[in-house]
Amino acid sequence: MAYVGERVRFVLTRAGVREVALIAVIYGLYMASRLLASNDFGDAMHRAKEILRFERTTGLDWESALNDLFLRHEWLGLFGSYWYSTTHYIVTALVLVWLWRRSRTDYITLRRALMVATMLGLAMYLLLPTAPPRFVEGYVDVLRLHSDNGWWGADASAPRGLGHLTNELAAFPSLHAGWSLWVALVVYQVARNRWLHVIGWAYPAITALVIVGTGNHWLVDAIVGWVVVLVGCVAVAPFVPIVEASFLAATPQPRSLHAPRPLGGPLPSADGAVVRGVDPGTSG
Repeated sequence: MAYVGERVRFVLTRAGVREVALIAVIYGLYMASRLLASNDFGDAMHRAKEILRFERTTGLDWESALNDLFLRHEWLGLFGSYWYSTTHYIVTALVLVWLWRRSRTDYITLRRALMVATMLGLAMYLLLPTAPPRFVEGYVDVLRLHSDNGWWGADASAPRGLGHLTNELAAFPSLHAGWSLWVALVVYQVARNRWLHVIGWAYPAITALVIVGTGNHWLVDAIVGWVVVLVGCVAVAPFVPIVEASFLAATPQPRSLHAPRPLGGPLPSADGAVVRGVDPGTSG
């Protein structure tokens, strides 16, 4: 049993190191894609105006009202700035660790869904660079207004002095919105506490209000970010049995060297009575 315990710990430690390395690679691709994306401001502005025209046609143009709300209330603007520049990375990372510790099989499936969604989002950044509302006349960059109160500079949520490392035209879709919905789905899938479910669903709702109200995303960006995550979940769903089987195969299971043979079912005796607990392999 001691050997089995040590073997299990070794497998899980090795798997943990592999997961950290994999997530680091994904984050590296995330940053690289933002740098490799087109910086054609004209095309990005054209797409932004097309989105705004669509939203006005469908009644989804909430950006102006929310942006004014975050401007009128300084505390709300400061709250939104910290939320936008912090939760996207910290909350997602903490939920990944919590999910790893809580349920390994759920972790592998949901982590794969997050990876698929992120890769889709990065591909759209490269193919469809889009300007956020803060670049369009009539909208204000709330994070820029509060840049003296935090660690971010005037270039969206990039740390002060690192604005040149970020792609400010990577607005469509919003992975802020997508990752926040992924967090809510994880909490709903794994947690059993009803209040945790409420908090989980509140997280993407607040995130959507913040990213739109601060002038960093269109409402359509948030909606498509949610759709991208749902697509990721659907894409990995057929592989759930394979995930569970591969994980169990990689984890040694304790076993007894002298387990008794299973007992057979009831056997009739010669006079028709039922004899219970007889091993058919030893009878006769």
